[in-house]
Order: sequence, then structure tokens, then C-alpha cells
Amino acid sequence: MKTNTDIKIIDYLTKNKQATAKELVAYLGISKQALFKSHLLKLLQEEKIKKIGKSPKVFYLLKETEKKDEISADFMKANEIIQKIIGKRYLIITSNGERKEGLEGFIYWCNKNKLSAVKTAIEYIKTLGKYDKFRKDGFIEGIKKLKDTFKETYLDKLFYLDFYSIERFGKTKLGQLLLYAKQTQDKKMIRELIDEIKPEVIKLIEKYKIDGIGFIPPTIKRETQFMRELESGLNLNVKGIKITKVKTEVIVPQKSLSKLKDRVENIKKTLIVEEKSIHNNILLIDDAVGSGSTMNETAKQIREKKICRGKIIGFSITGSFKGFDVISEV
Repeated sequence: MKTNTDIKIIDYLTKNKQATAKELVAYLGISKQALFKSHLLKLLQEEKIKKIGKSPKVFYLLKETEKKDEISADFMKANEIIQKIIGKRYLIITSNGERKEGLEGFIYWCNKNKLSAVKTAIEYIKTLGKYDKFRKDGFIEGIKKLKDTFKETYLDKLFYLDFYSIERFGKTKLGQLLLYAKQTQDKKMIRELIDEIKPEVIKLIEKYKIDGIGFIPPTIKRETQFMRELESGLNLNVKGIKITKVKTEVIVPQKSLSKLKDRVENIKKTLIVEEKSIHNNILLIDDAVGSGSTMNETAKQIREKKICRGKIIGFSITGSFKGFDVISEV
């Protein structure tokens, strides 16, 4: 039940479109504590209003009424297994920066694209099934794609946790998280990714008896470097392999190169494996694999320097599906 103060807040937001807490306190003549505890929190929970921004710049505005009641009811009649899969695997970051997961996100995307939620849900599950054929024990095996791309491959195995994107539906949940974690340099989102992938990395370490880990260094200068945060956050009890990205007069990111030969040349001349100690099995970790040239050329240097007696295993959070796909966003 809305109080007079709640109604005043809604009226104010209707008239002014948005307001800060400070503006509402001045308008209502109540304390900031009373505003938050007795009114804003309740209106947010009831989804009458929403907030955008982060402290200290937070704005409150009315929550739009989406025309989705009919499609939502229809969707909820769909198979429970479909609902469960979408609930676990779907995520969309909207154009205005809202994070919508699972059923809510999927219905939002269907409404935005004027699609039937039920029909599209079935198509989505079928599409996931097509890509999940490449998944085994929780990992997607990418070594065949590497062998189809290069005359010589120097990795023994290559694994992704998911593809970066899939046909029609775009970026996967991990693809979305990776893109926005890197672009926004949001440490909370980076931490979320680390928590999700750490158990899988540990599985590989144990399975392949890894005693050396190399993290592919970043090429684009950012205040918060994702790969450094990843290395620090994983905090693995395995000796690190020193890999250095050489500074050049003009930094040319791998993702800006559309030709395979240019990517290979870039890596050959700008990435150096400095490690000298000998290891039995080595794990190379990157955030995303497009062509696979970075992983393959790094493994080649490791082989040439004879610092690995056994296997070199590659691992990335996401990877491309076929041939030489360029993941240009991350």
C-alpha cells in the first residue's frame, strides 16, 4: 500500500522525469534516512521506480511499464527444462547498461525484437545444443579448429569454457561478462568471472599435472588490466611462466588485424617467453581465442626454448567457433 509520501515521490518523478535523493529530501521535507528506509527501498522492491548510476551520482526514476504481460504468461507455460536452461545461461547487458539475466533478460530481448518468447526459446535451446556438441566434461575442445587453421600446432590441447557468441542470439553469458568486464574495468564483474572460472582451471591443473602457468599479457593499455587481475585473483599455487609483451613505437592490438599472417607476425615480434626453468606440463591462459595465433606462437616459443618436457595446454574463457574468426571487441 502506497503512503502519501510514496505518492508524492511518484508524482515528483512523473513531473521531473528523474531526481536525486537530495532533491527528494528537499521536496518532501523528511530526513535522508527516512527517505531511504521507509520509501525508496519499498518502491524499488515493488518495482515502481528504478535507480541508475553509482554513488555519489545516483538518480531515481519511474520504472517503465513494459508490454510483456501476455508474452510472459505464455512463456511460463513452456517446458520447465527450457526455462531452467535459459535461467542459467542467458544474460544481456542492455544499451543503457542494465543487466538482465535468465528469463527476464530473454523475454526483454524477445520483446525488443518483436519475437514470440515460446517459439524463440525453443530455437535458442536448439542453437545451444548445436554448439554444446563440442562440449565435453564442461569444456569446449578447440584444438581441431587450431589444426584446421595452422600448418603446425604447438599446443597439445586447447579448451574454452564457452563460445564468445552464437548465431542469431549473439554473445553468450560469458561473452557478455568478458566484454563488459574488460571495457568497463569493473572489478566486481572481473571478480565474478574469476570465481566462475577458477574451479575449471583447477580441474585442468589437476588433470594434466600442471607445474607451470603462463598468462598471455595484455596489449591494450588500461588502468585496470584484466589479465593481471585474473592472474592475481586466481592465485594459483603453481609457478608462473614469464611472458612479456614488448613495447613498440605504435601498439598494434591483435584484434585490429584481420589477416592471419599479420597476427602471426605481430606475435612473433612482440611477445617473448623469457622463462628459463624447465617444467613438465604448462598451462597457457588467455581471455579469448579468435584465430588462436597468440596461443600457438607462444607455445611454439616454449617448445623451441625446450622449457616444457611434456604437454602444453591452452585455456581461454571464450573462443570463436570456426576457422579464423576475429573477436575484435575484447
